[in-house]
Amino acid sequence: MRIGLIGLEKSGKTTIFNALTGSRIDTGTFSQAKPEPNIAVVEVADPRVSELVKMYDPKKTTYATIECVDFVGFSSSEEKKQIFSPSELALVKNSDALALVLRNFDDPILNETLGRPDPLGDADTIMTELVISDLIIAETRMERIEHYMKRGAATAEMGLEKKALEKIIAGLNENKLIRSVDLSPDETRQVRGFQFLTLKPLMVILNSDEDGFGKNRELISGLEKHATTIEFAGRFEMELSGLSDEEAREFMEDMNIAASARDRITMCAYTVLGYLTFFTVGPDEVKAWTIRKGDTAVEAAGAIHSDLARGFIRAECFGYDDLISLGSEKAVKDKGLFRLEGKNYLVHDGDVLSIRFSV
Repeated sequence: MRIGLIGLEKSGKTTIFNALTGSRIDTGTFSQAKPEPNIAVVEVADPRVSELVKMYDPKKTTYATIECVDFVGFSSSEEKKQIFSPSELALVKNSDALALVLRNFDDPILNETLGRPDPLGDADTIMTELVISDLIIAETRMERIEHYMKRGAATAEMGLEKKALEKIIAGLNENKLIRSVDLSPDETRQVRGFQFLTLKPLMVILNSDEDGFGKNRELISGLEKHATTIEFAGRFEMELSGLSDEEAREFMEDMNIAASARDRITMCAYTVLGYLTFFTVGPDEVKAWTIRKGDTAVEAAGAIHSDLARGFIRAECFGYDDLISLGSEKAVKDKGLFRLEGKNYLVHDGDVLSIRFSV
């Protein structure tokens, strides 16, 4: 899973990135952003993995991971054709979800140079920038298709793509997101390869200061029109990431924060993306795997290895909750809760799978 952090300059993206990843990148008011994004991989702290490790005592433990990408902040006042450089745009397109970071903290210098915090206005500005970026891509592709058509080199697929792009361009010109444009399933498949930004799942991170944290219910309600919104006390949570677990828990209780920044953005990402976790277990390794809700057993097998999907026979399956409550696989079998499922079985969150296959 890859999450791209985007936002206006000095919105606190790198502070959020540090809080999520435990990095120590300079976030001072006068710090200069690097020309390339910051990238780090963090483990998803799933307590179920820890319980499975206690039970199986494996040689290796593998948690699910999230790759966080902190993109350089952009400004709508910059006179440039695209908000991302070509290399950045490639990374953004490959992000599974975008996290829009909005400044909601006062800083005397930033207030003077950039103005007072205006999360609602900033959200509107950034969404407009994303729409413009998608519009440039769509119009550029449309010009190429029309060029091929004038030469008599068009294909049936191009005709379908042209219809889809006409709808997309019309919607974007009305400042609509592509995910709100009425595309047929065939049209959607035809333009999927462009990985338009306004078609991606989006979450909003409201980056507040300690004094204002937890007091922005009305503001969060207004931001929800764009996407699911979570509030962070960014600088405070960045400092928490450098403390021991015990010390961090004490400070979190004082701030009435139930879960760490990493845990909260993980939960939010899983909800926004429609992800779930299944497990493979044994004395060699306990491992958490991430797939989408609605994926079948054969698709779960493919997440492990393409050979398992190609030669899929059956999936041995039981639930994590049943395993923990009964205490062992044997007890699960004795209770008749150990199942053999076919390739069309819809995997549930917490399923423990073992794939039978032959290639």
